[in-house]
Amino acid sequence: MDRRYKPISLYQQMQLRQQVIDELLAHPEWSLQESVCQLKKGLRLTTAELAKLAGVSYRTVQDIELGNSPGTVKTLNRILGVLGLRLSVALDKAKESYF
Repeated sequence: MDRRYKPISLYQQMQLRQQVIDELLAHPEWSLQESVCQLKKGLRLTTAELAKLAGVSYRTVQDIELGNSPGTVKTLNRILGVLGLRLSVALDKAKESYF
């Protein structure tokens, strides 16, 4: 956890995690860059900590945050996987008749 924050209990960490999940799901209009930034900020993690938890390089997370790289689906799934989330594509029910 980012040292700029005071340590919190496990219960508070779980609440914080749920708040971040709710926030991400409530804002589907956010870009992937915004989502990664909000995830990191909400969980009170440094870029290095998020990278380590996600199993990706520091530079990869940094590039996504700065908008230098959109990231791959695999990379974004690793980052979102920190919260147990996964990036997915779904068929729009309203446009199903086109197939």
